[in-house]
Order: sequence, then structure tokens, then C-alpha cells
Amino acid sequence: MKRSGRYVISKRFDKLLLQLSDIYQFIIRFFKEVFLPPYEFKEMVRQCYEIGYKSLALITLTGFITGLVFTKQSRPSLAEFGAASWLPSLVAIAIIRALAPLVTALIAAGKVGSNIGAELGSMKVTEQIDAMEVSATNPFKFLVVTRIIATTLMIPILAMYTGFVGMLGSFINVSQNEQTSLSAFLEDAFKSISFLDLFSSLFKATVFGFTIGAVGCYQGYNSSKGTEGVGKAANSAVVVSMFLIFIEEILVVQVVNAIR
Repeated sequence: MKRSGRYVISKRFDKLLLQLSDIYQFIIRFFKEVFLPPYEFKEMVRQCYEIGYKSLALITLTGFITGLVFTKQSRPSLAEFGAASWLPSLVAIAIIRALAPLVTALIAAGKVGSNIGAELGSMKVTEQIDAMEVSATNPFKFLVVTRIIATTLMIPILAMYTGFVGMLGSFINVSQNEQTSLSAFLEDAFKSISFLDLFSSLFKATVFGFTIGAVGCYQGYNSSKGTEGVGKAANSAVVVSMFLIFIEEILVVQVVNAIR
């Protein structure tokens, strides 16, 4: 019985090591292919449109509600200490440093990551990827490299947009309650924001975007077992992306705090 248990643990450990090796080779292959011709600019632009423009409605709604609700929930706590005037600064710090890139990445992991995993997974199980190889097309460059580059470029842009609409939602709430002008709100909001805050926010969003693209492409490109594999690839792309995003958030925050 003990020997059987050890065998199962050993087999699972070996499977984990093999999967880590596959992930490492997948990432290394991406960095090799991204610099080699041919360059699929047309497909990359199409993926940027699919990832960026088609996510704007969801990102707008989410970012606006985030800024509005965070401001509304923070006011009573600050008012107890007579510090309601600090509200714009508090909201700006929270949104720009953390909420904008994190909320954008989580929304994109659910929408974009699952789409990439399902799309590539369905192409894998229907042997469309094998057909591309036979037709002298590099499927890895056309399907994987373009999508990872697109997510890496578009997530930071969407994060900046999320910060904008989040601050807009905050301003509407502050203006209704304190009759604060836009110029006064912006002056109070950004006096506590430094270049390091902006840089770290964009850096986090870039890392999150790469993670979403890489995980979604890996899960879809290596899916199997027919339609069941497609669903598993889409689900794994979302779950693994969100898990890694939280881990990366912790690591980047620690590094930025050490620099600060």
C-alpha cells in the first residue's frame, strides 16, 4: 500500500516536471520566433482589435463602477476622521497603483484568455494546426506569437483606460457630494502620484498581458481529447492566468515597495 502511494506521488511529480519543461520550451520558442521572419503584422493587428476594441464596453462598465463604488465606500471611513478631503488622493492611489491593472487583467483573463484557449483548442482537436504545418505555414508564429504580442500590447492600454474611467466615476461621486470642480479634483488626486506609480502600473499590466496570452495559447495549443479538451483548455486558461496574476501582483508590489 505504501509502495503504491509512493508510486502515485512519484508519477505525479514526474508529470509536473514534464509539464514545467513543456512550458519552458513553449516560452523559449516564443522568444525565438518573435524575432524571426516572416512577421505576421496583419494577424497581429487583427488580434489587437479583437482583444482591445471588443473589450472596451466591458472594461468601461467595470472601471466606472469600480471607481464609483470604491469612492462611495471609502467616504464614511474618511469622514469619521474629518479627512473627506483626502478622498480624491486615496482613490487615485488605489486605482492607479493597483485596481486599474489588476481589474483589467482579471477581466481580460476571463474574456480574452478563455477565448484564446477555446479557439486554439478547437483548432488543435480538429487538426487545423496540423493542416497549417502541411501547407508550409508556421502555425506557432501565426497563432501563438501574434496573440501573445497582442495581449502584451493591449492590456497596458486597456489598464490606462480603466484608470481613466475609474477616476471619472470617482469624480462624479465626489462632485455630487462635495461639489468639487474637475480641476480641484485632479489636483488633489494626482499630487500623491509619482512617476514610479505610473511606471509600476504599466509594468504590471504588461506582465499580466503576457501572462494571459502565454497561458491561453499554451493551454489551447496543447489541448487534446476532443471537445472535452477544448472546454478544459478554456477553463484552465482562465484559472491559471488569474492565479499567476495574483502571484505576480504580490511580487511586483514587493519590488516596488523596496525601491520606493
